[in-house]
Amino acid sequence: MNIVVLVKQVPDTAAERTLSGTDHTLDREGADLVLDEINERAAEEALTLKETAGAEVTVVSMGPDSALDAIRTVLAMGADRGIHVRDDRLRGADVVTTAKVLAAAVRTVGDVGLVLAGNATTDGQASAVPAVVADLLGLPQLTQVRELRVTAGRVRAERETEHGEATLDAPLPALVSVTEKINEPRYPSFKGIMAARKKPVETVGLDDLFPDADAVGFLVTRTRVVEAVPRPARTAGVRVTDDGSADRQVADYLIARKLL
Repeated sequence: MNIVVLVKQVPDTAAERTLSGTDHTLDREGADLVLDEINERAAEEALTLKETAGAEVTVVSMGPDSALDAIRTVLAMGADRGIHVRDDRLRGADVVTTAKVLAAAVRTVGDVGLVLAGNATTDGQASAVPAVVADLLGLPQLTQVRELRVTAGRVRAERETEHGEATLDAPLPALVSVTEKINEPRYPSFKGIMAARKKPVETVGLDDLFPDADAVGFLVTRTRVVEAVPRPARTAGVRVTDDGSADRQVADYLIARKLL
C-alpha cells in the first residue's frame, strides 16, 4: 500500500512570531521554522502502518526552499521518498489553492491507498485543507481522528467530539486527518538522519502539476489582509479591597462595562 503524508513547515509556536509589514502575513523569514507538530503525528501514524502493513510512505510538502527541512525530518523518521512543491507563485496561497496543489501532488504518486494529514496547522489553523483535498481526490474523509486501524481494505477510526465519541469506517483509498491525541511521534535516529540524505526528493512546481496554469489563470489567494495593528499592552487591573462591600464593588465594575 502506498501512503502519502501531508506536512508543513511552520514557525515554532514556542518562539515569538510577528507579521510582515508589507502584506500583514506571518513573517517566516525571521522565524524559527519547524515541522508542524500535528503533521509530525500524522507522519508517525504513517510510519507505524508502514511497519505493520508493509506500506511505502511518501511525504509531500508545499513551501519555499526551507520546507525541504520538514521533508527531510520525516524521511529521517523513516519515510521512503519526498515530493517538494516549490513555486514562488504560491506565496500566501489560501486554503483552496493549497488543497488543489496538494491534491495534484498526491495524484503523481500513483496508486495511493491512504492519505494522512494533521487536522490543522499551528500557523493558519483553518482546519479545512484535508477535507478539501479529500473532496478533490474523490476520497472518503475521516477527520479529527484520535485512533486509527487499517484492516482488510478498510480504515476504521475513533473520533472525539464535543458531544461524545464516534466510530468512523470507510473503504480504502481514503483520507484521514489526525489530532494531537493520536500518538507520540518518534525522534529521528542518527542512522535515520544519515539515511535521509540519500532518499529521493522530487521538486515540482505549478507548471509540472498544472501544465495549463498560466493559460487559465491560477488564482493563488482570494483574500488579503488590509490592515493589522499590534495587540494593546496589558494594563493593570482593578484591585478590590474587601471591607465588607467587595461584592458591591465587583457588581458595580461589571455593570459599568455592561457585563452584568
